[in-house]
Amino acid sequence: MIVITGAAGFIGSCLVSKLNNKGIKEIVLVDDFSNPEKRKNYMHKAFREQVNRWDFFKWISRHHSDIGFIFHIGARTDTTEFRMAVMEELNLNYSMQVWEACTRYGIPLIYASSAATYGDGKLGYRDDHALVNQLKPLNPYGISKNEFDKWVLKQQVTPPFWFGLKFFNVFGPNEYHKGRMASVVFHAFNQADKQTGGESDGVVRLFRSHNPGYPDGGQLRDFIYVKDIVDVIYYLMNHQKDSGIYNLGTGKARTFLDLANAVFSAINLPSKIKFIDTPVDIRDKYQYFTEARMEKLRSIGYSNPFYTLESGIEEYIQGYLVTDSIF
Repeated sequence: MIVITGAAGFIGSCLVSKLNNKGIKEIVLVDDFSNPEKRKNYMHKAFREQVNRWDFFKWISRHHSDIGFIFHIGARTDTTEFRMAVMEELNLNYSMQVWEACTRYGIPLIYASSAATYGDGKLGYRDDHALVNQLKPLNPYGISKNEFDKWVLKQQVTPPFWFGLKFFNVFGPNEYHKGRMASVVFHAFNQADKQTGGESDGVVRLFRSHNPGYPDGGQLRDFIYVKDIVDVIYYLMNHQKDSGIYNLGTGKARTFLDLANAVFSAINLPSKIKFIDTPVDIRDKYQYFTEARMEKLRSIGYSNPFYTLESGIEEYIQGYLVTDSIF
């Protein structure tokens, strides 16, 4: 059987769908299931059982011989959370326990790292192990993810096969519950489409640039559709060699203006965009440019093309947001 932590969340629940679509149903969902908004992410999926995340280590001690793979996707992902202790508990200490369990019981592991580990990008975006100790993330979330990557690379004893994946800016279905931390695509759609109700006035609001090197809306990010994420994960589950830390983006940075225009195009409306100040609490920790170097993943055989920003946004909006559907 396969274990997925964070299985009720955004990427974790999409991974459950990917596995179900491949005929895999012996899946154990690990998460905090107390949030009722997450229930629709997993209620119609095929799985074996649910395990509360704080009961997981007792559970694994009894069931480890039946586990063929663990995907550790669960994390505290709020980049506006500045209490380091919170991030250390879930993103560092919990992850260490998952790693140690996989090592002890000989279980292959794929875990979620983050592009937030790269900080302001001064050292580039190469997924080179030699650079990990030099990176300077801008917030506790990025710090906690990088501290785990650093710890992993020091381990002499490892799971039989492992991958740490540095997710870049992921968007797509099943992120409805994320509130402020949902993707810009999700928020832009709800602002642009008056049919969604609420206070929408049909105007997309983007952060004004506070960096003279970038015009308003010209901030660049590597946006990746969640279906590409789970396709790569599925490939690696079957690849089972070349362990290490790898980037997972498209390799092509796009502007927020490109994103907003693609959202309007997907709902057949003219673009209406307004710039607002970046919130003070994240302004000095804001990444103005991210772009994954993808040579490393390509070098081990992953050759599938990624969704373009426009094609991913169109599918997300037309296939999921307009119909309020789950993947």
